[in-house]
Amino acid sequence: MGKTTGFLEFERVDEGYVAIEERVKNYKEFTVPLAEKKLKDQGARCMDCGIPFCHSGCPLGNLIPDFNDAVYQGKWEKAASILHSTNNFPEFTGRLCPAPCEEACVLGINEDPVSIENIEKNIVETAFNKGWITAQVPENRTGKKVAVVGSGPAGLAAAQQLNRAGHLVTVFERDEKVGGLLRYGIPDFKMEKNVIDRRLTILEEEGIVFKTNAHIGKNIPVEKLQSDFDAIVLCGGATVKRQLPIKGAHLKGVVQAMDFLPQNNRRVDGVEYQGDDILATDKNVIVIGGGDTGSDCIGTSIRHGAKSVKNFEIMVKGTTDRPEGQPWPFWPMRLRTSTSHKEGAERFWGISTKEFVGDEEGNLKGLVTCEVEWIKEEGKRPVLKEVPNTEKKWDCDLALLALGFTGAESTLPEQLGLEMDPRTNIKATARDYQTNVPGVFVAGDMRRGQSLIVWAISEGRQAAHHVDAYLMGNSNLPLKGEGDLPRV
Repeated sequence: MGKTTGFLEFERVDEGYVAIEERVKNYKEFTVPLAEKKLKDQGARCMDCGIPFCHSGCPLGNLIPDFNDAVYQGKWEKAASILHSTNNFPEFTGRLCPAPCEEACVLGINEDPVSIENIEKNIVETAFNKGWITAQVPENRTGKKVAVVGSGPAGLAAAQQLNRAGHLVTVFERDEKVGGLLRYGIPDFKMEKNVIDRRLTILEEEGIVFKTNAHIGKNIPVEKLQSDFDAIVLCGGATVKRQLPIKGAHLKGVVQAMDFLPQNNRRVDGVEYQGDDILATDKNVIVIGGGDTGSDCIGTSIRHGAKSVKNFEIMVKGTTDRPEGQPWPFWPMRLRTSTSHKEGAERFWGISTKEFVGDEEGNLKGLVTCEVEWIKEEGKRPVLKEVPNTEKKWDCDLALLALGFTGAESTLPEQLGLEMDPRTNIKATARDYQTNVPGVFVAGDMRRGQSLIVWAISEGRQAAHHVDAYLMGNSNLPLKGEGDLPRV
């Protein structure tokens, strides 16, 4: 695959970025694509591995060496066909996936890995620009009706797969526009929303029906879904926000990240939103949480014109190399620096917030922290301990809690009588994605807990296979790593 000596001849080259002082003035994507020759060289770096471990790193089982080779040869339409055979939405993953495939790349053992994610994004963008991505309307309809609840990546993938099998699919979305966290959560500077809209146009042309402002269990009874549809697929995500139950958590200015970010998406879109403006303008902002959501809060706060932005992480500072105990090809918990971090945030590790401090009117004015360390004992889980005499007070007008999610909301499980696991996810195994209620399936974060976009798409595809088999007795829809097959 690729050029036999390509990994010896070409170094990894990543796409560029618009200068920080320019990109923070707006919410546009700011990557600068590589020239086609450079992209072919990157595809040429893909080695002819005896076992391509990138397959094991990719939850979708993308045929990575195959599309890398097609890019190297300049066969972009072939590359797009290969890519879409296992991934419904490479324009999403090519922008948002943390690329576990690259951490599993054989070349990455002692060199920079192949730039798989960037190649993927350029394949799909070329395909859209050339008009190769068109609606695939099924030739025959089965007459079976399927309701998909939730229009994030898991719901959209399940819907497209089930529609391709010939079923009549309706997607229910509680927000005013389709996309889930892709629409209301991911900042526009990471993915502009026309990227979603162009794909939705194709899905609608394929025959999928979308109903927005449709909150199942609230303004649409679950009984209606059970009576009107032959199967239900729950893809509502893990949306219960993790709290920080410390003194002062009620103060005005202590805000959940997933209240802050969706509001800004709506502001950029020019649509109305509920509640008071949550703005970082001229404020001392502290983002608590060091993951992707925390990074998104940083980039958004800087674009608001924050006075200062700090980022607290309770874990110790990671290394840029693989930590001990996390060998290739497994995903390493190494130090990662996002483009938002580079835009002006101060980062602090091994720090825990103990108290929020407010004024007499209930406004946040500061917070108190202490340093922490993780005590490790063989055979036991690490234990968090405070470092004595390390308390410190910080000025803070806006604290953004980017602490992740604890599981699925309880409304649908309670009304449908679904069993939950100890982590408050809806109980269903990867064997068939079916809940304890016949005809009700679950996929994505609602089943596995908070996870990656690539896992959401994978789960949606896998669940669709099992829903199809439930409805028809068997299924020609692909499982992981298989290309799409038409119903015979």
